[in-house]
Amino acid sequence: MDGCIFCKIVDKQIPSRIVYEDDSILAFHDIDPKAPVHVLVIPKQHITSINEVTQENSQVIAHIFATMPKIAQQLGIKDSGYRVVVNCGKDAGQAVNHLHYHVLGGRSLTWPPG
Repeated sequence: MDGCIFCKIVDKQIPSRIVYEDDSILAFHDIDPKAPVHVLVIPKQHITSINEVTQENSQVIAHIFATMPKIAQQLGIKDSGYRVVVNCGKDAGQAVNHLHYHVLGGRSLTWPPG
């Protein structure tokens, strides 16, 4: 998708601090972290939001969730706990129109989040 910052990160046009990558997903540190550990996990395929998940592209979502514990282990937060957040739409705080999951940890997280 033209102009999508996350697609540019996937294409290595914009540098990022990658923590995990395979053929279908990418995980990298958030540039504005809200916790000591704050990583974004995205499908490499451009999917605008949860609203655009279909039967045809849902396999990558399952892969993301199957891979998150490995990423959490690598980041040292698997055992202490972590939160996975996804925002859908402007009112929910989705700032980039490319589906992404925030993985937050490294401290005690409060509820409700905001």
